[in-house]
Amino acid sequence: MAYPIIFCLLFFWFGELFSQEISNFTKINYRTISFKSSKDLNLFIQECSPKRNYVKYRVITTLNRKELRFFRIKQPIIIPDTFVEDLRFYSVFPQKYESANNIPKLIVVSNLYQAYACYEYGKIVRFSAVNSGKRSTPTYPGRYYIQWKERLRRSSFNENWIMPFTLNFHRLTGMAFHQFEMPGYPASHMCIRQFREDAEWLYNWAELPKKDSTGKLIPMSGTPVIIIDFFNFGEGKKKWLELSSNQPVVSLPKNPLEFELPYIPIVHIPPELRTMIPKNERKRYEYALDTLISRGILPRDVRLTPSQSLKKPNDKKQGNEPTSKNSKIQP
Repeated sequence: MAYPIIFCLLFFWFGELFSQEISNFTKINYRTISFKSSKDLNLFIQECSPKRNYVKYRVITTLNRKELRFFRIKQPIIIPDTFVEDLRFYSVFPQKYESANNIPKLIVVSNLYQAYACYEYGKIVRFSAVNSGKRSTPTYPGRYYIQWKERLRRSSFNENWIMPFTLNFHRLTGMAFHQFEMPGYPASHMCIRQFREDAEWLYNWAELPKKDSTGKLIPMSGTPVIIIDFFNFGEGKKKWLELSSNQPVVSLPKNPLEFELPYIPIVHIPPELRTMIPKNERKRYEYALDTLISRGILPRDVRLTPSQSLKKPNDKKQGNEPTSKNSKIQP
């Protein structure tokens, strides 16, 4: 008679795996737990290890936005009542994006929920966790486009920092999607970190800029990327840990391809590259900080980390993501 009770407890604790029968609109409930002892936490981590249960591993790390090695005692861990291989079931974004029905490919990023969704003609095809830019080097909201990619990128500032599956979306700052460690909070140097599986998938899926008949790159022809919000560093809340279910919570802009271009403070552009800023865009960079502060996106007492000079590629003091790349600049 004890077997049904044990089964129910296991189901309640770890959930159950379904892949075929569940529709895209099935509700999955979440709950938050924490462990008081290292022993209990280690048992949980072992149960969620990729070798023991890959689906559970992917779901738990995605929902918590961090690698298992960063789980700690007394810290909240969000778990679902159902484990599904298709991570789109856990998306904070809507399954359909009506305003993107005519857009072949689109990437939508939420700093607030530390996640992104990929859409093909308005239908979600991928949901992934991210760790975006930290307080002093944040990932700024706005409309971007994929610029270039590199399978194994070495930092322009520190050759020991390697970023697999790099997808750049802003040439002058070097902002890019790539694989890197995921501690579970905004921690990067303006870039968007991902788990390896997601970074590789996105690297192969996203489109590079097209070329005209002369071989010149066509501006804004790579896959569009819209970063729709900003992480509230002052509040410091991890909104993804407050979710009670998989019901979408992110509101998408009505006209994604008309979403405002980013305001990026000029201090984030390496000194050597500032002369490359087009004349008609320079004021936007120069007044970006004031604009972001006036809109309440950045606090008045914000302290941004200026971009390091590219003349110091081996400086180990600031080892973060790459700053920039073009055919003339070597990491």
